[in-house]
Amino acid sequence: MKVIIFLLVAMVAVISCPAQSRRVAPTGTGKSNPRAPAPLSTPTPVPQNNTVAESAQDDGEVVKIDTSLVTVPVRVIDRKGRFVGGLTKDNFKVFEDGAERDIAYFSSEQEPFTVALVLDMSYSTKFQIADIQSAAISFIAQLGPRDKVMVVSFDEEVHMLCEPTNDRAQIYRAIRSTHIATGTSLYEAVDLVMNERLKRIKGRKAIILFTDGVDTTSMKSNDLRNLDDAREIDALIYPIRYDTYEDVQAMKNKPVLGNPPVNTSPFPRRNPNGTNVPISVPTTVSMPSDRGTTAEDYRRAQEYLEQLALRTGGRTYLADSFGNLSGAFSKIASELREYYSLGFYPPDNEDAGKLRKIKVRVDKPDVAVKSRDSYVLGDRAKKKGK
Repeated sequence: MKVIIFLLVAMVAVISCPAQSRRVAPTGTGKSNPRAPAPLSTPTPVPQNNTVAESAQDDGEVVKIDTSLVTVPVRVIDRKGRFVGGLTKDNFKVFEDGAERDIAYFSSEQEPFTVALVLDMSYSTKFQIADIQSAAISFIAQLGPRDKVMVVSFDEEVHMLCEPTNDRAQIYRAIRSTHIATGTSLYEAVDLVMNERLKRIKGRKAIILFTDGVDTTSMKSNDLRNLDDAREIDALIYPIRYDTYEDVQAMKNKPVLGNPPVNTSPFPRRNPNGTNVPISVPTTVSMPSDRGTTAEDYRRAQEYLEQLALRTGGRTYLADSFGNLSGAFSKIASELREYYSLGFYPPDNEDAGKLRKIKVRVDKPDVAVKSRDSYVLGDRAKKKGK
C-alpha cells in the first residue's frame, strides 16, 4: 500500500511541473542571401560616426543616450603641394562654429583605410571594360597591405561584389567580375555605400566613385539625399568623373540604318536624277526616355560630384582618357596615405540636423590645411524627463 501511495505522489509531482521550464525557443526556417545588400528603403539604424552608447534604468524603462564623436580627415601640404608629415595632436586646433573643441581622438598618416571602390557599369561609360578593370586593379595594388577594400558596381541594379577585405585575390576577382549593362542607379549605389556599409565601420574611410555623375534609373534615392548624408558620414569621397555628353548625343541622334537620305538644310538639294531632296528632319533612334541626356542633366551631374567631394574633404578628378584615369587612381592612392584624423565631441545641447562649420588650424608656417568645412550631427537619442 505504501508503494502505491508513493507512486501516486510522484506522478502528481511530474504533472504539476511548469510547462515553460521545458519550452525551447523556436528556430527560424527562413533563408537569406548573405551577398544581398539591405534594402535602401529601410536602412539599418547605425550610430553616427564612432558612437558610445550608455544605458540607464529609469522606472523600469531603458533610455539610451548617444554621444557622437565627430571625426575629421585632415591633409596638410606645403606651398609646393607636398604632404607635411610627422605632425602630432599638439600641432592641431579644431574649431566648431568659431568655438575651439578639445581633440579627443588623433591618428597619424600610418593608419589603414577602408576603401569603397564604386564603379559605374552603364552603357554610357566612355571607357572599355578592360581599361576600367586594369586601372582599378592597379589602384588596389598601390594601397597599403592593411587597407581593406569593398567593391561595388552599378547599372540599373547595385551589385555588392566584395565586402571589405584586404585579400587582394578576392578584390581582383570582384573587379574582374564587373560587366557593362543598361541603366544607371548612381544615387542608390552611393546611398547603399554610405548608409548601409561605411557608417557601421570604424576608422578611416574613403569612397572612390568612378562615374559621369548622371543617374537615369534610381527610384529609392536622389542626389539631394546623397548630399545631405555626405555631411554626416566621416568618409572622404573622391569622384573620378568622365564626360559622356557628346557620346550620348551621338547615340541619341543616330539615324536609323536604311532610311532614305534627307535634307536638313533650308536650301534645296537635288538627287542624282534631278529631283529635289525633301527638306525634313532625320528619323532618329527611338529612346525610352530623355532622362540623363540633356545639357542640364550633365551640369547637375558635375555639380553633384563636386559637392560630394567638397562636403567630405575629398577631391574630384577628371578622366577623359585612359592615361588620366590611371593617373587619377594613382593620385588618390597616394593621397590616402597622407591624412591625419582628428575627432571631437560636440556639446550635448547641440541640435541634431543643424549644419556646423569646422575650421582646422596647424601651428606650422607656410602650410595649407585640407579638410571638410562643415558637418551635420546625426539624430541622437535624448534622455526623457520624468
